[in-house]
Amino acid sequence: MTFETRHEDDAVVEVAEHPVPVSKPLPVLVIMHGEASSAGRIGQVLQQRGHALEICKPRYGCQLPKTLADHAGVVVFGGPMSCNDPDCYIKDEIDFAGLALKEQRPFLGVCLGAQMLAKHLGANVGKHPAGKVEIGYHAVRPTAEGRRLGPWPDTFYQWHREGFELPVGAMRLAEGDVFENQAFCYGNCGLGIQFHPEITYSLVNRWTTMAKDWTDRDGAQERAGQLAGHLLYAGAVNRWLGKLVDSWLGSRVHVAI
Repeated sequence: MTFETRHEDDAVVEVAEHPVPVSKPLPVLVIMHGEASSAGRIGQVLQQRGHALEICKPRYGCQLPKTLADHAGVVVFGGPMSCNDPDCYIKDEIDFAGLALKEQRPFLGVCLGAQMLAKHLGANVGKHPAGKVEIGYHAVRPTAEGRRLGPWPDTFYQWHREGFELPVGAMRLAEGDVFENQAFCYGNCGLGIQFHPEITYSLVNRWTTMAKDWTDRDGAQERAGQLAGHLLYAGAVNRWLGKLVDSWLGSRVHVAI
């Protein structure tokens, strides 16, 4: 590459004859399970870092890609269904987690997505033996390995009735009192979190309105407590989330531990 030199206000400026193209970050594949689902704060953080969101909803007929070579990573979000359901799209998504691992592309499973990753790895997924749920803001404690990723908030938003066993070969990153396994990593690219760091105030409003019967279950907080909890805890969760996304996309989650 050659340069031309020109003078501007007594300063010598070198200008590339052919400007160097700036590479654009690859899009992130986002798998959702509701017609009006939102990527919330996770989507915002990814877009702030220049990644377009490629939305895919296999439940409604969208086809999963055959490769993730053209994606920076994949995020699989939650939903009211179970990864034990017999629907074909559930099986396809569980198998798709294996494609991400095979191609060494960052995979982030959130709630149902984490359970799908765990199930793909051979772990059991099921309800709490006492029928409890985790809905609202609940304590989550990082393990010694998890703490090496940086400071964690004490409390995260939850909305689930099932949990997962820790897969063989996986490393537990966080634990809870009702459902023990709250976060884990597997290999160089797999990350599963049971809680919902993507939650926004608007989403808390929506979930507690559209599924208000869930707030009567054992282990659930009532709606007003969830809204108040969001005002208390969202700031710390958002700061943590930005650092986690950077580590996840940069494959530093696993290097750090």
